[in-house]
Amino acid sequence: MTRTYTAHQIARYFLAKTDEEVGETISNLKLQKLCYYAQGVGLVARDIPMFAEPIEAWLHGPVVPTIYQEYKNYGNSAIPPVTDLNIAEYDAADRMILDDVYDYYGQYSAWRLREMTHREAPWKDAYTEGANKTITQEALQTFFVGEVSSDYAQKYDQVSRG
Repeated sequence: MTRTYTAHQIARYFLAKTDEEVGETISNLKLQKLCYYAQGVGLVARDIPMFAEPIEAWLHGPVVPTIYQEYKNYGNSAIPPVTDLNIAEYDAADRMILDDVYDYYGQYSAWRLREMTHREAPWKDAYTEGANKTITQEALQTFFVGEVSSDYAQKYDQVSRG
């Protein structure tokens, strides 16, 4: 059975992948975008959300408010890597999605990810200045179904069945 994580678990997973020794860092802005992309890819591959918390359309792109609040004290600085992640909390197929999102989107700067999300329908359709409207899961699924191949969804199914 496919499980739903908390946004906190998804954020911690990405923070655990950070390797400061090679110059990788994650700011709150970048973490928000990685969580957004994980949710979008996950909705298409899994048919259910990766996490239940809402994503809102803020000025600088999609934001998970609970994650923003947790890490806002870091400002634009790097959030320290997580060193005590229990990998057993994550299903193998879900780790595949999170790893793929990190490997693809993690290569970009926070500002580049911001610009990318500003060109995408889920944020563009939901954003109203100062309103912080929710980006619906339906809007994410509609957009990401065009971004995630059916082969990828099949690969997810295969990995999830073991």
